[in-house]
Parts: sequence; C-alpha cells; structure tokens
Amino acid sequence: MTAGAVLVRTRNVSKTFRTGTIAAEALYEVSIELRAGELVLLMGPSGSGKTTLLYILSGLLRPTSGEVELCGVSITRLPEENSAEVRRRHVGFIFQTYNLFPALTALDNVGEVLVMKGTPRAQARARAADILARVGLGDRLHYRPGELSGGQRQRVAIARSLAGDPTLVVGDEPTGALDRNTGHAIVRLLREQVSERRGVLLVTHDLRLRQFAHRIIEIDDGRIVADYPVEETAEASGGDHA
Repeated sequence: MTAGAVLVRTRNVSKTFRTGTIAAEALYEVSIELRAGELVLLMGPSGSGKTTLLYILSGLLRPTSGEVELCGVSITRLPEENSAEVRRRHVGFIFQTYNLFPALTALDNVGEVLVMKGTPRAQARARAADILARVGLGDRLHYRPGELSGGQRQRVAIARSLAGDPTLVVGDEPTGALDRNTGHAIVRLLREQVSERRGVLLVTHDLRLRQFAHRIIEIDDGRIVADYPVEETAEASGGDHA
C-alpha cells in the first residue's frame, strides 16, 4: 500500500436484519472510502448503524446489497473461508472489553496470535515483546490482565491487533470503558500507528476524540450524513500515557 491508497471502499451498501416477517433496515446505500495514512472516526448516536458498518467494512458481516472492497479484494461474495483469510491478512481488531485471555501474560496474549498464524514460538515471542515495548509496556511483559490497569489492558489489545502487521486497524468503542485521560492516551497511541501503508478506523460516540482524527464520518439512521477532514490540534500529538 502507498500513502493515500484506498484500504476500504463501499458502494451503495445496505443491510437489513430480518426476524420472521419483521425487517429492520440498519444501513441504506452507504458509499465511503477509507485511505492509508488516516485515523478516521465513525460517529453517531446509539442505533445509528455505526457498528454494523464497521463489521461490514472489516468483513465480519455481509451486506444485504452493495459492494465492499477490502485492501483491493472484492469480499462481498467471497466464500467465508476466503473472506476470513483476507481479514487475517489485512485487519487488526480492538474491542471495548479487550478480549484478553485472563490466564496468559501480556507477552503470551500477543504472541499466541502469531503462533496461531504459523509463526515459530520463539520468533512470535520476540515480535510480541517488541510490539509491547512500542506501546509502552516493555516492563509489563509478564503481567496478566488482572494485574494491569484498564489503559494497560487496552494497550495489550492494541499490541495484539498490530501483531500481524495489518493494513487496517479497526476499533469498536475502544475507549468506552476508560476515563477521559486514559482514553485520550489510547487514541493518541492509535494515531501514532497510522502510516503511509496503514489506516485506523474507530467507532465512537465520544465527541472529545475528534481532536485526534484526520477525518470524521457521521452516520445517523443508517445513512452517512457528514464526511469531513479535521484540522490537527496540539493535543493530538502530545500528552500523558495511560
């Protein structure tokens, strides 16, 4: 990928959930692009369709109609095993609840992801240690999740999402369970992961995070209502760590 390259593109994507005879339209003809070099916030009220759109963009959910292209691959009609391979190769996920293994250390929570992808264990542990050091946890390698603060646990989750060197990092309310200062530090850290070949997309309803974004997409009632760039602020590039 090169700077500004399109990582994800949707064309007229709609999603309808059906329960018996009842149909609920979650998305309506959404067309957007996400590019390398951007941290994009997907914002909207509860029930607006932002999480549904995130799942479709990252290949976790299929649209009812429309087209989705992920890192140059049209995934709309791919068999699930092929779609899953595209996700494994290109997408790193961060969740609000961290989804860490409580019995494993920070090092193993990150390293086991690489082992499951076929990386030799010694090499996986070395890479995990390097990534954890990069997110400020070089002195917490052998701590289990229960021994870490909320901000530190989310840093482990970020390190895990970066372990496979993804081109797209996506987060579903990654700061939702954190206090203001810790949440800001986490988003600042994610912004630092943006590069000429990587982009970050975060779902959030927290207006305070706007200052860290390069771009904001607003969604309401399943429709994109705004899409605009954000001017960089001083706080976006500095501050305390969580």
